[in-house]
Parts: sequence; structure tokens; C-alpha cells
Amino acid sequence: MSDQDSGGFPWDIPQQRPKRELSAAMSRLYDNYQSPRPEDNDLFSSFKYTRIEGFDYQGDTGRVSRRDPSKIIKHNEIFYVWYTKRHTIAAPQGPLKCSDEIPSTDWDLAEIWYATSKDGFSWQEQGVAIKRPQKPELGWRSVSTPDILIWKGRFYLYYQAFMEASGLKGDHCPVTMSMSDSPNGPWQACGNVVVPNGAPGEWDQYSIHDPYLLIYNNKIHLYYKAAFGDRPEYLVANGLAIAESPLGPFKKHALNPVLNSGHETCFFPFKKGIAALATRNGNENNTIQYAEDGVNFSLAAVSSLMPIAAGPYVPDAFDDSGNGQGIRWGLAHFCDKEKSDKKFSFLGRFDCNLIPDSNNTDMKETDLVHKPEVYFYQSLSPDQIKARKSNP
Repeated sequence: MSDQDSGGFPWDIPQQRPKRELSAAMSRLYDNYQSPRPEDNDLFSSFKYTRIEGFDYQGDTGRVSRRDPSKIIKHNEIFYVWYTKRHTIAAPQGPLKCSDEIPSTDWDLAEIWYATSKDGFSWQEQGVAIKRPQKPELGWRSVSTPDILIWKGRFYLYYQAFMEASGLKGDHCPVTMSMSDSPNGPWQACGNVVVPNGAPGEWDQYSIHDPYLLIYNNKIHLYYKAAFGDRPEYLVANGLAIAESPLGPFKKHALNPVLNSGHETCFFPFKKGIAALATRNGNENNTIQYAEDGVNFSLAAVSSLMPIAAGPYVPDAFDDSGNGQGIRWGLAHFCDKEKSDKKFSFLGRFDCNLIPDSNNTDMKETDLVHKPEVYFYQSLSPDQIKARKSNP
């Protein structure tokens, strides 16, 4: 088709792919995204953040840390969330200075706690859900990064179980699980590795991190993360393991990894498929992705300031209706890494607009304006400035 035959591209942007030859960029608008305009794209959103009430961090000394919130569930009109909590005598000191009382990393010597809320802004910490067991039981060094599953009326918490201080060999650990008849516990540990590490030489041979549970196609889908390759030349990707029972066996998908990017990724049912927030790490970081089969993900949107370790409220995470309603809010964690002797994380709320067919343009802005401090916070180090001055 010649330019003379087709004319210029229409002024009134077609919502469906026009019958004309398109550049690669314009083809992507119709092939990759649910709408050519982000304002009309159900899987595009900007993100807003609000400080929440109810948690004490003891003056930000670094001795108390809360991070890695689970999905949020609603039970008897109360919201529940589980998270990694560290309350130690000192802030993390690294693998060479840690001990049985001094943590190596922010998630070392941690336990899993939970909190409740009536409105999602004010939270009440209820106490420990999963304690560290006695040595040498699974997770004796640290239990962290939980996620929740509801299956046939029972509650299941999946989490990472460390048998040594994080950082000694990287973050090597498997996933285990505890179960209860109530979100308030008590929780009974299954005592076994639920999702084993990969075979020697495979991408997930050392770690199964960030378990994330959804019911899809009448089966339990457990998405997880692994960092593979020698540091610092490593990649973070996400895999999938599927089971018909909470205790497994979980069978890893033949196409793993199913996401080539994303650190602390969250997933949620969306229309007929599964959507994912892929933050940090990899070529496709800061993207929102979608797979109608829950496996073959493709880019659906690109955003900025996406929530780290997002734990969204997913009201249909376990009903397998085939009509995923998306997400509007959740909790994420924020880290204070400026002061080496006071490293810790804290929880905050994020809001977004990832609802199918909402016809609501709230939080669909692409032209976000940030204060100059946001940019200058990422300044060159003194050594980098010196090097660039010597070699302009």
C-alpha cells in the first residue's frame, strides 16, 4: 500500500488497528496494548502513595523493620495483611558481622507478623503469625516474605525459610508453608519444603523467593522469583509452579521463567487472565504485563514509581471466576538505605486504577511532575563526579 493510496495517519486516533501499513512503533500500539492511548488502557495506571498509621518503628533506629507485605484479604469485613518483621538488637551489619542476634540483612532474623484494618489506612498490629522455629528446623534462621492462600475454607501462609544468614551464599532458601482454620491462627507448620529448588545448573537451583498464590483454572498457581547468574552479572526472573492441593506436589511449568524481569513481582486476576506488576531488575522493569493463559506474559503498559513488593487487595484471588476485577490499592514497602547503621523498611499504602472497563481516567496520568529533589536524589557520587571531571 503506497502513501498516496493510504494518505496520512488519521487525526482521530482509531481505537481498532486501521487497515493500512504501520510502522513498528504504531503497530505495537494495537498489538501490545489494550488501547492505543494509555488513558484508555485498562492495564495502565500511575500510582499514588499515602503514609499509613498504626506501626511503631522505635524512632527509625533500624532495629525494627516491616517489609514484603502479602496480598491483602478481607475476612468478616476486616482487612488482613501478613509481612516480614524484624525486631533485633541492631540494624543489619552484613554477612561478615552478623551473629545469632545481629542480622545480616533486613530480612535476616525475621518472623512473620500480621495486622488488621477496617479502612486500609489505619492498621492494628495483631502479633506474630509464624515464629522462627528452633534450630535445625526449617526456617530456624529466618522466615520471611509471606503470601496467603484461601483454599476450601482454610488459610495457608507460604514463605521463605532460611537455614543460614542471608548473604553468606547469596539468598539461598526454599519455600515452606503453615496452615490454619482462621486468619488469626494458630498456624501449624507443614515442616516440609513445598517448592524445592531447581536441579544443579538450573536457573532456580539456589532459591525460590517471593511465593505468590492465585487460584486459576481450578488449580493453585504459585509464582516465584529467582536471581540467577554470577553477581553482579545476574538476572532476576519469575517462574510458576502449579498444584491441585496446598501441600503439593507443585509442578514447575515447562516454560519457566515466565517473566524475564521483575523483583518482588505481584500478580492478580484480570479479565480472563493474569496481570503482573514487574518492578525493578531486567529489561522489562517498571512494566505491567498480561497473560491470558497465566504463562505467556507480554507488555501491557509502562509506568513509573511503581510500588516495591506490592501486596494488593485482590478480592477475587481465590474464586477462579474467569472474570478478574483487577486491583485498586494495597501496601508496599519502602527502604531507608541512606544510613548504613540504621537500615530498615516500613510499610505504606499505594493506590492505582487497574480495573477492567472502568471508564475512569483517575490515576491515568502519564505526565507526572516530580520535585527536583526526586531527581537530584540520584546524584553522582563524589568519586563519579571526580572521574567525569577528569574525563569530560
